[in-house]
Amino acid sequence: MSITRNKGAPLSGRFSPLRYPGGKGKLARFVAELIRVNGLEDGLYVEPYAGGAAVAWELLLTGRVRRVHVNDLSRPIYAFWRSVLDQTDELARLVADTPLDLDTWARMKQTFAHPDDADDLSLGYAMFYLNRTNRSGILNGGPIGGRAQSGIWNMDARYNRTELVARIERIAQARRRITLTHMDATALLKEHALEWTPKTLVYLDPPYFNKGPELYYNFYKHGDHAGVATAVRALRAVPWIVSYDDVAPIHTLYANESWLQYQIGYSARNRTKGREAMFFSAGLHIPMVAGSMIEIARWARLQEDGQYEAPKTTTIPTAADPQPTICSV
Repeated sequence: MSITRNKGAPLSGRFSPLRYPGGKGKLARFVAELIRVNGLEDGLYVEPYAGGAAVAWELLLTGRVRRVHVNDLSRPIYAFWRSVLDQTDELARLVADTPLDLDTWARMKQTFAHPDDADDLSLGYAMFYLNRTNRSGILNGGPIGGRAQSGIWNMDARYNRTELVARIERIAQARRRITLTHMDATALLKEHALEWTPKTLVYLDPPYFNKGPELYYNFYKHGDHAGVATAVRALRAVPWIVSYDDVAPIHTLYANESWLQYQIGYSARNRTKGREAMFFSAGLHIPMVAGSMIEIARWARLQEDGQYEAPKTTTIPTAADPQPTICSV
């Protein structure tokens, strides 16, 4: 089947200038379809954990939603998006002209490590530089190609200046339809929920439960995850979805909510790698998976009094086995 695309439109997953752990951009097609089948088009889309905001930018720039509200408690992330919106030309010049070498990388590392000494433009760009030049985009990682820069891929491998400037400018052009905040995610829900109409979709993608310390500077403990679940489930009139790594404690926090287990970008033959789970507010219709998503199982609560069906398996890494193993829930 041939697919007709808008001429010049970026491919799905290629709207954000940031790389981010978890590959949220690969879910954009699924979220777009969920918005369509639930009659939420032309409404508001909210990301309390924006990070790279890949889904938000794709939904906004392809016309699926009218407005987006992106939020992140991390000051470097917030500073970058603030620079995209308010200092677009200055940021674009930095992206276009800054050298890609280890001396500059070390200087950016220092700026990132001392955020109180930097303005938003300097801090935001330092975060961006490390995100584009570090392995897997992980901010506390090392440069692609290592300190020797002798690999097949080196630190310029993910730094296409022309394409990155184009992505920044494309987002900036839509600034009047973007709300940007710098708040704790649960505080955002409590403070803004009354402003959001039923034609709003809130998508929360908190730090992973098991691998958070490895991937994020600002990772959560169990109590933090529980606080998020309480705040989300208190949203009565606003549709929401939450995605996580597929682990038993998260299923417990969202018991009785509709769920979908899936993988992203992995072969279905290896069902213990890359597993994630998504939870849905009552009443949302869950579409078929799209793009690089591979469905494992699903359960939908169609009635308020419907009997809850826990997933038959979920992945739980153990101390003796660092690789995820399939365990009964």
